Amino acid sequence: MSVTAMRAKLTEDDVRRLVKGKHDEERAIAAHKICRSIDQAPLSRKERQSAEAIMEIMVNDAAELVRRSLAVTLKNSPHLPRHIAQKLAEDIDSIAYPVISSSPSLTDDDLIEIVHSGAALRQVAVAKRKTLAAKVVGTLTSEGREVAVATVARNDGAVFDKQAFDTTLARFGDRTKVTDALIERKALPVHVTEKLVSLITDEAMSRLVKRHELPPQLAVELAEGTRERATIDLVDQAAQTKDMQRFVQQLHLNGRLSPSIILRGLCTGHIRFVEWALAELAAVPHQRAWLMVHDAGALGLRAVYERAGLPQRLFPAFRASIDIYHEMEYDGGSKDRERFKSRMIQRVLTQFHALPREELDYLLDKLDAREAAADSQSQAA
Repeated sequence: MSVTAMRAKLTEDDVRRLVKGKHDEERAIAAHKICRSIDQAPLSRKERQSAEAIMEIMVNDAAELVRRSLAVTLKNSPHLPRHIAQKLAEDIDSIAYPVISSSPSLTDDDLIEIVHSGAALRQVAVAKRKTLAAKVVGTLTSEGREVAVATVARNDGAVFDKQAFDTTLARFGDRTKVTDALIERKALPVHVTEKLVSLITDEAMSRLVKRHELPPQLAVELAEGTRERATIDLVDQAAQTKDMQRFVQQLHLNGRLSPSIILRGLCTGHIRFVEWALAELAAVPHQRAWLMVHDAGALGLRAVYERAGLPQRLFPAFRASIDIYHEMEYDGGSKDRERFKSRMIQRVLTQFHALPREELDYLLDKLDAREAAADSQSQAA
């Protein structure tokens, strides 16, 4: 086997130490150096063939340290041949885990076979991969151990279809570890959040409604306490909803689209909610309501406000809040939307002193909660 063509970093001495080194540690160091060169050096096709032959020596080496050096060093490399990745994935856990959890050389079918094996640690390794196709997720949710299903449920890079969500809830809906993991996902389908409400504790439900959109009717029922669970803030739910028109219509049908909730939405920066609420109450298209709120001069807001039938005593608060909203800008940094909402509340409280007592208490509570959350995050960091 020719190694001289493998350039300076892949020297004959390195290969000799790999094959004939007296100690496992010495041979593992040589394996690590060779693997780094294989991954980083610009090698020709012939040189790649020689590199593959060297990897064959490593993967069949009796020393665990040598095989582990191969697995760890090339776990993220596209240059690790699939058949060698497969062999490493069948090795002992300390060698298999890094390859299963990271290697791009393993196909979806390879990963499904690993899940079929039933070994919890290996299923977790699959579940932790940065991205997972729907068919792999489907196999994990239908066959995986609880710890693996909880792991994939928390993985936002894992593609869940409706069947995968349904299977997860059917198998482990009574397991806190799994339902908590679902709540931690960045996004959940509405039908999943609705099912979770009946399965989780009050504390978990509080996290669910803060992070995810609920079906409008369910949000109203929970706000009214008709399901014997803790009430929720419909203004916060307005921020979660993707179909604002339907959400507002549902509030209106249930008699919950009150002047107070609209003003609270405005004072906390939920301007889309305010636009759709005014459009609903005034029976005008959303585009027209938007123009009257933002771009129709001083009389536009008053016109749509009066047509919506809102009380005159609250109009100064609406006018002041809209003006403050237009004066402010997002700062463009991380979590700028949250900072914008906090600044909006602060500006309303300091610049407009004629708020009704109930709205004032509400905004102060919101500001306290946001500041407490910010302090908690800074301490955690």
